[in-house]
Amino acid sequence: MVESETTSTPEPPSKEELRLAMKAFRKRLKIMRLDDESRMGYGPTSSGQQSGIVAITPPDQFSRAVWQELAAQGKLKHDGRGLYSLVGS
Repeated sequence: MVESETTSTPEPPSKEELRLAMKAFRKRLKIMRLDDESRMGYGPTSSGQQSGIVAITPPDQFSRAVWQELAAQGKLKHDGRGLYSLVGS
């Protein structure tokens, strides 16, 4: 009995998939920040503090390989424990 060695390496994410993932990441980050800023203590009559959220868990509709590729390209920064942040923010 001979075992066939078919070592298939997973395909890298397509450019379109990476673009959609970045768009989803930015949208989730924006929503998380707005949600944080909408709680009591923030607002026009308070000290005007902004959200301190800089890293989030990326949307799970994309695979881990997508987020790793975006980090490898320098578009995202992996902050550990599954958190990613935008580079330059």
